[in-house]
Amino acid sequence: RLTQFLHQHRYDIVHTHNTACQLFTPIARILSRGKFRLFTTEHNTTNRRRGKWWLKPIDRWMYGRYERVICISDQAKTNLEEYIGSKSAITTIYNGVDTQRFAHSIKDITGQTEFVLTMIAAFRPQKDQETLIRSLELLPPCYKLQFVGHGERFSEIEQMAAQSKASDSITFLGIRTDIPEIMEQSDVMVLSSHWEGLSLSSIEGMASGRPFIASDVDGLREVVEGYGVLFPEGDAPTLARVIQELCENPERYHKVAQRCQQRAQEFDISVMANRYSELYLT
Repeated sequence: RLTQFLHQHRYDIVHTHNTACQLFTPIARILSRGKFRLFTTEHNTTNRRRGKWWLKPIDRWMYGRYERVICISDQAKTNLEEYIGSKSAITTIYNGVDTQRFAHSIKDITGQTEFVLTMIAAFRPQKDQETLIRSLELLPPCYKLQFVGHGERFSEIEQMAAQSKASDSITFLGIRTDIPEIMEQSDVMVLSSHWEGLSLSSIEGMASGRPFIASDVDGLREVVEGYGVLFPEGDAPTLARVIQELCENPERYHKVAQRCQQRAQEFDISVMANRYSELYLT
């Protein structure tokens, strides 16, 4: 069906985004005798396929059919180059967001007695909501935590939160469309993960005018380091300490929030669009 579709429409450029499309589209181009240019985007620093040695020859062939493979982070690019043993057609273009949609004035927390921590992320294996819950148990009752999102691990994390001694301070907001407003009502944005490609929610969080705290893992480190605050993956005590140090020091709070907001501008959607346009027109 894909072969017939591509043959009928005679596209100039076809751009794929996940493994099934990445594999089937080059095959369809051969079968349809298509002349279109092929591009693909690699969204993660790793995947389950790379742990299966017998898939490597297939993946090398697959990626080799593309005029350009675009990775969404430098670490994703490095890992892919190591995996397929080629560098010539791989480049990095960071994902972008409409930073102005999420931008708010930086809060003055002087004299504030209650603080709201927010994590916006799907409830999937790569996310680490557990560490944030454990860190909340180490903080005074004036710290409140809210999760935004849903996913396959939602019930598991909800149960863990219910059993936590900080359960009264944890709220699940589900899937929301008013993310900018939620950010405005928050004091600190947190993204606790085991791994990332390049998280759009991290860029949105950094643009929000709030300090952004993230796990020190691939896909977050290169965006956050030197601007927001990183903590070792899974280290709840360090995360709790970082949160408390920020909220008890208004001057540091303001500086970190300001650096985050400035950094987010480098990932504005206009920058991404221009980079893709240049690539297509080359």
